[in-house]
Amino acid sequence: MTLRIALVWLIVAGLSADSLEAAGSRGYFRHPSVHDQTVVFTAEGDLWTVSLAGGRAARLTTHLAQETYPRISSDGRLVAFSAAYEGAREIYVMPLAGGRPRRLTFDGESSRVVGWAPDGRVAYATRHYSTLPNTQMVLVHPETLAIERVPLEQASQAAWGADGRTLFFTRLSKQGSSTKRYKGGTAETLWRFRPKTSEAVPLTSNYTGTSRDPMAWNGRLYFASDRDGTMNLWVMDTNGAAKPQQLTRHRGFDVLRPALSEGRIVYQWGADLRVYDIGEETDRKIGITLPSDFDQTREKWIEKPIEYLTALDLSPDGDRVAVTTRGNVFILPTKPGRRIHLTRNPGTRYRGARFSADGKSLVALSDATGEFEFYRLPANGIDPAKKLSADGKVFRYFPVPSPDGKFVAYRDKNYELWLLDVAGGKSRRIARSENYNFSWLSWSPDSRWLAYVVAAENSNDRIHLHDVKKKAGTPVTSDRYDSYSPTWSSDGRFLYFLSDRNFESLVTSPWGPRQPEPFFDRTTQIFELSLVKKQRSPFQPKEDLGEDRPATADGAKSKTQKTDKKPVRIDLDGIAARISLVPVPAGNYTTLSAADKQLYFVSRSTTKKRTMTLKAIRRDAEAKPVTVLSDIKSFRVSGNRKKVLVHKDDNLHVFEASGSAPKSLTKSRVSLSGWRLAVDPTTEWRQMFVDAWRMERDYFYDPNLHGVDWKEVLERHLPLVDRVTDRAELNDLISQMVGELEALHIYVRGGDHRDADDGVSIGQLGAVLRRDADRGGYVVEHVYRTDPDLPDQVSPLSRPGVEVEAGAVIESIDGVPTLSVDHINVLLRNKSGRKVLCSIRDLRAKAPRRVIVEPVSSSRAADLRYDQWEYTRRLAVEKSGKGKVGYVHLRAMGRTNIAEWARHYYPVFQRQGLVIDVRHNRGGNIDSWILEKLLRKAWFYWKPRVGKPFWNMQYAFRGHLVVLCNEKTASDGEAFTEGFRRLGMGRVIGTRTWGGEIWLSINNRLVDRGYASAAQTGVYGPEREWLIEGHGVDPDVVVDNLPHATFRGGDAQLDAAVKHLLEKIKKDPRPVPRPPQYRKR
Repeated sequence: MTLRIALVWLIVAGLSADSLEAAGSRGYFRHPSVHDQTVVFTAEGDLWTVSLAGGRAARLTTHLAQETYPRISSDGRLVAFSAAYEGAREIYVMPLAGGRPRRLTFDGESSRVVGWAPDGRVAYATRHYSTLPNTQMVLVHPETLAIERVPLEQASQAAWGADGRTLFFTRLSKQGSSTKRYKGGTAETLWRFRPKTSEAVPLTSNYTGTSRDPMAWNGRLYFASDRDGTMNLWVMDTNGAAKPQQLTRHRGFDVLRPALSEGRIVYQWGADLRVYDIGEETDRKIGITLPSDFDQTREKWIEKPIEYLTALDLSPDGDRVAVTTRGNVFILPTKPGRRIHLTRNPGTRYRGARFSADGKSLVALSDATGEFEFYRLPANGIDPAKKLSADGKVFRYFPVPSPDGKFVAYRDKNYELWLLDVAGGKSRRIARSENYNFSWLSWSPDSRWLAYVVAAENSNDRIHLHDVKKKAGTPVTSDRYDSYSPTWSSDGRFLYFLSDRNFESLVTSPWGPRQPEPFFDRTTQIFELSLVKKQRSPFQPKEDLGEDRPATADGAKSKTQKTDKKPVRIDLDGIAARISLVPVPAGNYTTLSAADKQLYFVSRSTTKKRTMTLKAIRRDAEAKPVTVLSDIKSFRVSGNRKKVLVHKDDNLHVFEASGSAPKSLTKSRVSLSGWRLAVDPTTEWRQMFVDAWRMERDYFYDPNLHGVDWKEVLERHLPLVDRVTDRAELNDLISQMVGELEALHIYVRGGDHRDADDGVSIGQLGAVLRRDADRGGYVVEHVYRTDPDLPDQVSPLSRPGVEVEAGAVIESIDGVPTLSVDHINVLLRNKSGRKVLCSIRDLRAKAPRRVIVEPVSSSRAADLRYDQWEYTRRLAVEKSGKGKVGYVHLRAMGRTNIAEWARHYYPVFQRQGLVIDVRHNRGGNIDSWILEKLLRKAWFYWKPRVGKPFWNMQYAFRGHLVVLCNEKTASDGEAFTEGFRRLGMGRVIGTRTWGGEIWLSINNRLVDRGYASAAQTGVYGPEREWLIEGHGVDPDVVVDNLPHATFRGGDAQLDAAVKHLLEKIKKDPRPVPRPPQYRKR
């Protein structure tokens, strides 16, 4: 049974009475809340109510934004929920009977409703008040909007006991990867906290997996846990002493987002809502009918199809452009003419369309059969498409048709290179790589030779030529240098390519601040490979001796040359030695393509934006490189070498391949006016769901998919796609499916969601503010304190001339009294980066003063809070370490974080001890950089005539090291921690880390640009055991920063690190060795 037939069978099988309430009905139900006999839930991104008995639901909200996490008040009058009406997801409340929602928070950061406290306040989870980015619990009054933080450093869910004071909470927020049966260091656990006690108490620490969603009822604690391999409902005593009892025994789908009222627990299971009756010990589905027009399932129009572009090609004569976008293929004329939509197959994705040499057809990949196969598409859009292959088993990359139309070259995800015989429909593998995948496929003009690039054993890219006739491949460049982007001259006598061979470091010595290292800029050069012996290059100047007979330049035919293409002759003997430099200065080049008389190439800037510039050089001895067009995205040369296609901004331009661009780009612009694309969401969602399943199968690092029956997983989840009514629901379903792989680094994100919010951000003042009517405004309780050495990063209220201190009152903003609105941030909406006039009364001032303040964005405000946490850790180490211990914190392991290392390590490299803090490190890829710095050793000392000795290797750390990690240390932060431990550099202190070490890829994009990232590359140690994944890094010394003590300002982990280092320094102080006696004669 083919996959396509199986899918059709599943569609029919899914239309049973049990899966749908009635023929033609839909509904994917999430985020339930219950009170007495009323259930509130999310469907279509709106809130609905329905009877606990089931039946016809009623819509509560109609805004375009998603309304989620509803919670009904204890008296049943109100429902609180989260929604992103103006930008960030904030907290709202509305009557359960219907009415206009009231906004309760103006934090400007994502917030999630947790429930209602016994005193009638709304509990919500947010990072807005945390310095180190932890999810914390906050209470907001639905009338006054006054807030109170629950005194716990980490708390994401909560339930109150019968006494109204005891709080049962989930300590950690759900880790972001779509992973089931997770047992890493970030697993959610249940705790109990009673006010006025010294600390919270763990209740589920005897289980390493997930325990979450606490619900208190009749002196017992109900919760969800995966103790039997699937998230089910469990119950335990409130003291955690007795063994939990299992209540539900579902398989196939997890119990999600349960809510309890009056002894009944409502929860999501698959796409349905179910209810468990505690007293009766029964479980049933709530049958729900949505009276809706399901507007988001209606066909819609994509206004700018170019925004979903995945492939471009230029016709052989340059008169048409093939565009692959949103899974469709279009032909766009370069001059006024018919715009052709070649693929009108809803629910089918097309990829990588390329013109054939005659321009009459295109070759593209299509998943019409359930696997991606090659198809020939008629360029006129009238004749039927023809299937060219029938052997798709793994992800294939874009087709490269041969000029004679007989073959299609392609590579696949298994690092194999293939030739498809178009006439016979069979593929022949011509090469296989054990290192990296193939790239830069390029055909010779006569179709006999295929040039391609593949990495050698030393990882350097090497160009090979495959002889189709003899079925043999030959490397034609050395493995000593990276060589890539081969392109043929039109007569087939030369092969041009790029190669990184220019190594001139801008840094010439290790002497200087921060241990300067070699930096090789402009490493790439353009090379010409003569394919025939004893021929002269077009770039070679005329000679004085003998008759000048250079190789015929492309486009300039000799008297005896015929218009028909001659067979390409290649003298393989000694070919690698027949290379010469093209007279172009070395640069940072990325792509090379030969036109008729020009070589076109791309130069990439070394700035942060990495902009690309198209350049060209004429193929003759007098030519100089010229700039054609700046700030481009890509380019292609037509098959006849006469035209160039350039993608710049959101426009396409086609012009003559003369080595320059038209003076006015307007004339060369391909018309996109009126170009729109109609898509059917329901068929597209089904295609994306299967595509996500298929790409996880083909990208996942383990070909056996951890032993999961992946076809069964598809069969189980696919029928629920018919229930989906918006894009967020599709992501929810994909998350449930890919979670079966039990791997981290699998994120389901993005996609074409309904444009819903007003795009209004909130400007932030970088301070903790409190409303105080008696004092006439908002009191500044605290201004975030950051490193004074970095004045451009201080709070807006700390800038020179503003200098607001704690105790001051902000009375008005832009003349509007701050007490006249619900919240001061109402006056700061849409003010990020814009100056405002503030009237501020200082603590002991008789009159207010006016100052100009420039609020920052919410993300920058979060950085300010984080900056304070980091700065105060450093000050604490300076104090408790007595000047002997340094401190470095790395927030992540990316490009910007190496700057953190440089900023904080080098000022303290001479200390006797060093704390490297990777708590909450989000990961990246620079672990080897940091480990390499720490591996440097001082092996001799310089002693000048005067002054202290200094050592080689420069800036090597000679003292004692300790690494701090915690449950939020992730990915490359974990790799660094494990590497530090395995290399014996020092002790690791903290708690077990996240556990994600299968490195990811987000190249597997869906048609609407969403993705389910793939865990693509596993990590193992010399002992042949997989490292870190699913468990995390175990510290040498376990020290937990407990929730209540840490909220009150404690940092037990940092204290333990400093104490350990001081003890090591005392036992082994490691002073600089004294110099020996000077020689005497």
